[in-house]
Amino acid sequence: MSDDPATPRPAATVLLLRRGGRHVQRRVEVLMVKRSISASFMPGVWVFPGGAIEPGESPAQCAARELLEEAGIDLGEDPELIGWSRWVTPEVAPVRFDTVFLVGLAPPHSPPRPDRAEVSEAGWFEPRAALDAHAAGDLELVFPTIKTLEGLDSHASADEVIAAARERAVAPILPRVIGTRSNHRIVLPGEDGYEE
Repeated sequence: MSDDPATPRPAATVLLLRRGGRHVQRRVEVLMVKRSISASFMPGVWVFPGGAIEPGESPAQCAARELLEEAGIDLGEDPELIGWSRWVTPEVAPVRFDTVFLVGLAPPHSPPRPDRAEVSEAGWFEPRAALDAHAAGDLELVFPTIKTLEGLDSHASADEVIAAARERAVAPILPRVIGTRSNHRIVLPGEDGYEE
């Protein structure tokens, strides 16, 4: 049996944002979906819509397809999605993905409709509210989602996020898990313990 890490599968996800409407004080809101509890991968976890890239697809086409399948929102045939980040699953994981995170604006009047198969719920979240709900134990999130929400939370509007995305350099981020099974933590490149 090989100890080599699993090869990451190319994937894409979309950070779909909506602009504030009648509520002037509304900040950034991003669409999140809750994976079905019967899902084989990350059951019950709140994530951004996305999935594995199919042969012949670009990351943007994949993200748009998954958004339509999971949440019923159609971005059309040529979606304007901009690179935000790229996360690679840690090498210790048995199932790994190399996921491009793309950001884009939701079409007007596009309420999410979860497919009730792959995802059971969908909704718009202010990043800070989602992070607070996670800290309170009310919303299950994984590491890349938490870090992405933290990044979005530093922006005051959807348009500001889009402008920031146009200036970002997207490079792969490979977290490492250090410690033991019962006492471990996730570290990012440049943090203490990453090179150990």
